[in-house]
Amino acid sequence: MIETIRKQLAVWKKKTISLSELEKIFNNEIQSYEELTQIVLRLEGEQVLNMVKAKGRTGRVPSLAYQYRIDKSLLNAEYHLELQRYRLQLHSQIYLDRYFLLEPAVWENDLPYILKIDQFLKSNQLPNEQVPAPERSFELVGDEKWIVEKGGKELLERTQLWDVMKITPVSDPLMFAVNPNKLMTAQQLHLIVENKTTYQGLLPSLQHSEFTTLIYGCGNKITSSIEQFSSQYPVQASHLFFYFGDIDRAGIAIWYSLNKGRKVYLAIPFYRACLQKISVSGKDYQRENKDAIDCFSSNFSLEEQYQIRNMFENGQYYPQEVLKTRELQRIWREFDWITLILKK
Repeated sequence: MIETIRKQLAVWKKKTISLSELEKIFNNEIQSYEELTQIVLRLEGEQVLNMVKAKGRTGRVPSLAYQYRIDKSLLNAEYHLELQRYRLQLHSQIYLDRYFLLEPAVWENDLPYILKIDQFLKSNQLPNEQVPAPERSFELVGDEKWIVEKGGKELLERTQLWDVMKITPVSDPLMFAVNPNKLMTAQQLHLIVENKTTYQGLLPSLQHSEFTTLIYGCGNKITSSIEQFSSQYPVQASHLFFYFGDIDRAGIAIWYSLNKGRKVYLAIPFYRACLQKISVSGKDYQRENKDAIDCFSSNFSLEEQYQIRNMFENGQYYPQEVLKTRELQRIWREFDWITLILKK
């Protein structure tokens, strides 16, 4: 019971805790005031809980302080010792370094799965061939949905096992059209567009452009399906990616997420053409990612940055569809896209 309480104190959000708050978190573990005082006074003696003198103590016997400071360094010391013990027990391929920086609750949640993976590694060699995530998931922990749907991928990344487990991510196939005129070039350009309308509008001009592929992003799905690019298009070349989506919070967030995984240039000529049009009302319900908007806006002039900020403040946005098919195709054909990259 005392260990359970220690773990609850270790993840307490504040540096101090009141007696009434202690009573609440102990509520499921302790049945009487005597048990409460016994445990709190023990934690006082260990200096895990230190009385806030200005708040005073109760008049009951034994007496408890009305408020305590929590010494989390002492609590984490025990947690770190536990990690050290498991380091010696677990398979050498399981790395626990990241847990020293995380709350004990993360470790507590992960441990049952880590023990199953440890058992697998001690009974088998490391995998030598790629398999789909559900297959590997069932093999490791007996649950085919664990990796994709229940946090398994994150745990494998924390323990530095993701790469060595040879897992093929499960995602929708990447949807794209190919320009046969550019298949043999050493440097290949690929345009990702967020919406189907824009994809269909640009498709007839693909063979007249400098691009090797036109990729349909299908909204947010592109953030996972792009992982299949190298397997679906195993062409040895220098691949450069561009992105064009709605100028709204969601469209910007999609590009930002993509760009964190691999370098994806904004298709600036399309965006600038949109900014010349009249914005429309709507989509103010979308969640704002300030970092994404700041990063997106930094690719534009100060005047354009002001226009983008003002647009959001007024509940406006630019859908890709503000550009008509002929204008889309003309921009794609006529702009010098390599020069855009060289200016970066």
